[in-house]
Amino acid sequence: MSGDQRSAYRSLWRLRSYARPYRALFAVMTVAALASELAPAAIPLIAQRVVDDAIATGDRGALLPLAGLALALGVLEALAVMVRRWVMTHSALGVEADVRQDLYGHLQRLPIAFHDRWQTGQLLSRATDDLGTVRQFIGFGLVFLVVNTTVCVVVGVLLAFSYWPLALFVLAATVPLVVAVRRFELRYSRVARRAQDLTGELTTNVEEAAGGIRTITSFGRQHLVLHRYLAEARRLRDAQLVKIRVLAYFWALLEVVPQLVLTVVTLGGAIAVANGALSLGGLVAFVSLLLLLQWPVASLGWLLASAQEAETAAERIYEVLDTEAAVTDRPDVRPLAAGTGRLRLEGVGFRYPGTDRDVLHGIDLDIAPGETVALVGATGSGKTTLTALIPRLYDVTAGRVTLDGVDVRDVALAELRRAVATAFEEPTLFSVSARENLTLGRPDATDAEVAEALRVAQAEFVHDLPWGLDTRLGEQGLTLSGGQRQRLALARAVLGRPRVLVLDDPLSALDIHTEALVERALRDILRDTTALVVAHRASTVLLADRVALLAGGTLVAVGTHSELLAGVPAYRDLLAQESDLEEVAP
Repeated sequence: MSGDQRSAYRSLWRLRSYARPYRALFAVMTVAALASELAPAAIPLIAQRVVDDAIATGDRGALLPLAGLALALGVLEALAVMVRRWVMTHSALGVEADVRQDLYGHLQRLPIAFHDRWQTGQLLSRATDDLGTVRQFIGFGLVFLVVNTTVCVVVGVLLAFSYWPLALFVLAATVPLVVAVRRFELRYSRVARRAQDLTGELTTNVEEAAGGIRTITSFGRQHLVLHRYLAEARRLRDAQLVKIRVLAYFWALLEVVPQLVLTVVTLGGAIAVANGALSLGGLVAFVSLLLLLQWPVASLGWLLASAQEAETAAERIYEVLDTEAAVTDRPDVRPLAAGTGRLRLEGVGFRYPGTDRDVLHGIDLDIAPGETVALVGATGSGKTTLTALIPRLYDVTAGRVTLDGVDVRDVALAELRRAVATAFEEPTLFSVSARENLTLGRPDATDAEVAEALRVAQAEFVHDLPWGLDTRLGEQGLTLSGGQRQRLALARAVLGRPRVLVLDDPLSALDIHTEALVERALRDILRDTTALVVAHRASTVLLADRVALLAGGTLVAVGTHSELLAGVPAYRDLLAQESDLEEVAP
């Protein structure tokens, strides 16, 4: 591949590293494809011998060996096609599987900030449609671009040996095709990229509609959602039609030029035969060889379109693969020292990537081993962001977070996240069994430990499911109520008995009775665990030994609930929204 081609298809060229383990298979596939395409090239030469020798001279004895040779070439072509298809399947699927593995693994390593910016549908389309496009090109298009080019060269040489004046005319006729190919590539790459991007947007639309079907149905907005979907589907259809129109014009040119060339060659060849410059068998061979070029030329449009779509797909895949994981293990990571879970935030500040405003700044907080601190603040004050800094879902942009005296950035991520467990306000469950959801962070948990976690979270309802803990939960756990999902997520967090437990308002979806039972059980867990609890309700505050008030991106007060209630008006105003304020007031 030339430097210009590498520049035009730079993303596809980068995929060559994935093809290296399959080099032998690709070599076999290419040889088999060449054999299947070049074997018919000998048939016109055999036909020439039949016409000029066997028929012209009346030598019937020469027909049998020529017929046998033609049959042997047909069998060779059939065997080569079989080998090519078998090898193509293994090699192309192997490359696709390797790229998919790397892409999915990289998606797991990318920071939360990346997933905050990217639409789910765009990632899905890259991991499915784009990978399929690349596989099809590698397994067929790339091979036949090489094979068809080779066939054109070989047949061109045979044409030159058959009758060079007509061969020169055929060569000259390729000039408009070369110009058309260049213009086609430039335009088709743009329209193909737009169609693939719109496919990602449509996938996002479908994913969001499926995930939010309860909300859509409850508001009776099915028609609104349908109209939005149809509008995006029409945009995609229009983009696909533009792509097809560009390809149709090119295909038309690829069909017209060879037919014009064949007309001129037939006429010129007849004149040459009449003048004795070319034998009748030579004309038959020349025209037959020229007809062999029709498939390579006609397929050029499809192959180039496949190449452009594969290049666009590879470019979209590398947009993800080239994104650096901002939260990674440092080269000099060290194990967590033996400790009891002392958590400290020292001058912590944070701003989201691409913004110029600090969400958090100057935060100092020392949480002793076994102490529970409730984090309170108005909506949007940065409570959830602060809790995300402890397990390094984000990295601080100023200051540091330490666990037992070790900066969390100096600890391997896997070890840190075993030591710090989190239960989110919006629980995420997966389409696996209830047991697998519970043991996600600790696969080796015993039945007794699972039972204890379920008791603490008041989640024993799982035993009443059709198959108990082995019951497969629906997507996102939608077969359960919001409170049930939240209790399962809480049980998952406490199962590992981590050094530090981060609870982001984990009781918000519970009724008053269940909340009281969970809080009572949680007290036993929190007695021996360092915990940071985001609290929106005054009743949750009572779980804590101390309370930290977050406002304006920093901690403005830290103390016991009674101290803040008595001496910090902002804290009292915040809790005044709770109906149970008087019940928890000192």
